Amino acid sequence: MAIKAAYNRRQTISYHVVLAVVLCLLLARPLHAWEVTGYVGMEDLAFIERPLDSRQHMNYVSGVIEAELYHEWDNGSQVFAFVPYFRGAQYDSNRTHFDIRELTWVKAAESWELRLGIREVFWGVTEAVHLVNIINQRDMVENMDGEDKLGQPMINFAFIQDWGTVDLFILPGFREIPFTGVDGRPRPRPPIDVNDAVYDKNGFARQVAYAIRWSHSIGDWDIGLSNFYGTSRDPVILVETDLTGQMLRLIPYYQNINQTGLDLQATIDSWLLKLEAIVRVNETSTDFATVAGVEYTFFNIADTGLDIGLLAEYLYDSRGVFAPTSFQNDFFTGIRFALNDVQDTQLLAGVIVDSESYAQFYNIETSRRFFDNFRLEVEARFFNGAQPNEPAYAFRNDSHFRFELSYHF
Repeated sequence: MAIKAAYNRRQTISYHVVLAVVLCLLLARPLHAWEVTGYVGMEDLAFIERPLDSRQHMNYVSGVIEAELYHEWDNGSQVFAFVPYFRGAQYDSNRTHFDIRELTWVKAAESWELRLGIREVFWGVTEAVHLVNIINQRDMVENMDGEDKLGQPMINFAFIQDWGTVDLFILPGFREIPFTGVDGRPRPRPPIDVNDAVYDKNGFARQVAYAIRWSHSIGDWDIGLSNFYGTSRDPVILVETDLTGQMLRLIPYYQNINQTGLDLQATIDSWLLKLEAIVRVNETSTDFATVAGVEYTFFNIADTGLDIGLLAEYLYDSRGVFAPTSFQNDFFTGIRFALNDVQDTQLLAGVIVDSESYAQFYNIETSRRFFDNFRLEVEARFFNGAQPNEPAYAFRNDSHFRFELSYHF
């Protein structure tokens, strides 16, 4: 526990250093014309089946607020952005949390950009899962889809040339995944013990990571080639059992990795061809994973403004049943609707099917704006047919709906 406390203190210090440097740079300039935007919202998680653990509940209510403070000066070549985020949740104390999604200063020139502070960086082109998107840690108490990310302290220098853009990253301050607590859902049983995580490396080697990415567009193709060295954002879950084989607890194990990633997307008429692939090297093995697929869009059907996209992807992980995800040898199919109306109405529905056990994971997401400033989001997630040896089996009773009504300002 002393080591854990020391690590948390060092992580706090790294945040304070980033905050101090960014604020000093900011206060060195006269500021005006600030822009403030954001939203407040109420969310309801409604589960269909009784929980496996009596400490869990059928319904969870929470409130959220996110604001963005934005300012640019020096003819737009310097930018400051601050995005604080807070959620207050019923029952699950792990889900009540505050995070700085962004606190960044950007200096842009004709052939380079310097970005200093806390930021979120997205890499990827596929729909079902983003293998190459490794810079930020997942915020799993927000949503189990992993799309929400924690802010990551970084120094990011970008070289912008005719032959492409090269991004260099120094990433101080490793952040563990926040998992749902004992009272929360969805979660496995027993819950994941975040207080006793295991690491390959300690000290400086654990806290600082490095990354580089080259990206470029050549004709119809958008290409990204990246490398990441440091503590993996994707832990392996270790199982601790008693002498009878009964599970006592689940422990996250964060490996030190060297990951090379490739993302490709080609736009050919109404077709999108997509690929993400990674090779991940750790102390004991070399693993490979990929997602490849297509998307075809029917635009402006019957002159109504409606676009319909059809999606299909294949997901593979060489670790098989030992992979920390369920996406080992699966197929994803989906359909996307965009009304392109004033209310920005959208819907995405899809299913991932395991090619061996035929277990299914269904996902539906839809959103629509009301009265200029209000937005309603509805999500539905259903688990069906997972076998006891599959990670998804832990969520067999956790099919649910999510409703969020938000006011944007």
